[in-house]
Amino acid sequence: MKKMLSVLLCTAAAACCLTSCGKEIKVDDSTGNSVSESSSASVANFTAPEKGEQIIIMNVKDYGEIKIKLFPEYADKGVENFVELAKKGYYDGLTFHRVIKDFMIQGGDPEGTGRGGESVWGGSFDGGTDSHLIHASGAVAYANSGATSTNGSQFYIVTGTAYDTSQLSQMGLNFSEEATEIYSTIGGAPWLDGGYTVFGQVFEGLDVVYKIQEVATDATDKPAEPVIMESVTVGEYDGEELHWYISDYNK
Repeated sequence: MKKMLSVLLCTAAAACCLTSCGKEIKVDDSTGNSVSESSSASVANFTAPEKGEQIIIMNVKDYGEIKIKLFPEYADKGVENFVELAKKGYYDGLTFHRVIKDFMIQGGDPEGTGRGGESVWGGSFDGGTDSHLIHASGAVAYANSGATSTNGSQFYIVTGTAYDTSQLSQMGLNFSEEATEIYSTIGGAPWLDGGYTVFGQVFEGLDVVYKIQEVATDATDKPAEPVIMESVTVGEYDGEELHWYISDYNK
């Protein structure tokens, strides 16, 4: 019963947190979001980038650098939107306006309230979903207002926690064996799968993300002191060592 309560509390946290434009999130897939592959699709989150491949480099004031692999083959609109916004300098100076420990850090709203932001095309866009990309720890996805068709500029980076197989089975989703293994070891936010556009994965600087999730916050999960993205730019992977998992930083 305690384990089930934990799952329900996490689900409730997601419902009140991953929103934009002030609307409540629905964490199931009843909104008609498209999933392009079956739940048995292989997980692509930890696919090594090729040298010279386009990546995102995010510098967070007083915390450090985060590097993100992108997945245009599975989230073409989501990647295009983020890359083009970054090239415009859209995210420079914006904050992570919502932070929840053991869940995620959320940013990308020019208003800093969770109610603002827009896509590079103006307004919202539909990024869809693809089951090759899951909400593992370090995953990067768009916040929305109840469907992937309401994606804008707001995004979140998952920290999450690990769930055992009994907890996963009670979430009402059909996880592949590979996803089950990932969620039960490195963790994540599995109940969000199928409802949000995952488009990237942190491969360097996950320790920075985990430091940010420890900041003091108010009753609305807003950091007491601003956590500022000094710059978000588009770069190239230069072949450096990959550090996908938080355990990689604890050696």
